[in-house]
Amino acid sequence: MCLAIPGKVIDFVAETPQLAVVEVSGVKRQVNVDLLRDEPLGPGDWVLIHVGFAMSRISAAAAEEQMRMLSMMGEDLQAMEEIEGYQFGQDPS
Repeated sequence: MCLAIPGKVIDFVAETPQLAVVEVSGVKRQVNVDLLRDEPLGPGDWVLIHVGFAMSRISAAAAEEQMRMLSMMGEDLQAMEEIEGYQFGQDPS
């Protein structure tokens, strides 16, 4: 199943501007934000992530609803496993 996972932008990787540190339920990973280069992103913004790429910017309310729906479908653990598999750079935690 293809999962779209909401994550909160924490910071950006200075050496690699297309990467951001994003937190999902306490797990921090580097995510590629290059697809959103035309949208100004900053720390605290929420993005919808799929296979390590931020696909769109979303509201905090939409992020909460998405996580709630993943949990209701029993897909929340699979979503966390997907996040843990992102390997764009070194683990920022």
